[in-house]
Amino acid sequence: MAAILQSLQRTVIAGFVLLLAIFIVVGALRGFPTFDHGWGAFVMRWLHVLSGIMWIGMLYYFNFVQMPSMPKIPDEQKPAISKVIAPSALFWFRWGAAATVLTGALLAIMNGYFVNAITLGIVQSGVTGQTVIGIGMWLGLIMAFNVWFIIWPNQQRALGLVEAAPDVKAKSARAAMLFSRTNTLLSVPMLFCMVAAQNAGL
Repeated sequence: MAAILQSLQRTVIAGFVLLLAIFIVVGALRGFPTFDHGWGAFVMRWLHVLSGIMWIGMLYYFNFVQMPSMPKIPDEQKPAISKVIAPSALFWFRWGAAATVLTGALLAIMNGYFVNAITLGIVQSGVTGQTVIGIGMWLGLIMAFNVWFIIWPNQQRALGLVEAAPDVKAKSARAAMLFSRTNTLLSVPMLFCMVAAQNAGL
């Protein structure tokens, strides 16, 4: 077991193997599902949630752990964060955002509510549960835009991944922080809207 857990790749593969084992055992006891459109939509929802956990988990790591901790770290140790940890975390952060948006859009298309949600119900049926999830979709799109087109370019300059003058680095670091905090703010209503339509009767 230790040999598996010492490798992230083997750990993730083992997680999927365990999932498959659970699926086979439960399927054998209760009956396997019909692999139809509903099953495909469920798998897409699971991938959407998995991607969202990666994205928002990284967002919360930056805002609740890394940024508050940086002033407490001695200057000689800060390059370990800025040169090693932050670039890796930003990779998973931005691709988690992209995967979340893609799987969410595919899920909405598969379930037939994409147009009604993205137009907040104005086009078809007025205010419905799809209006609420549509608000969540728009908040998520704004957040993903911030990740790719504001936070990431500014972080590249702030972390020295691209050349920039010291004053530009400082301004970029502040811009990245402010938009990361903006995304943290937006994540609260966004996550509420994403689950409210199905679970809160809204």
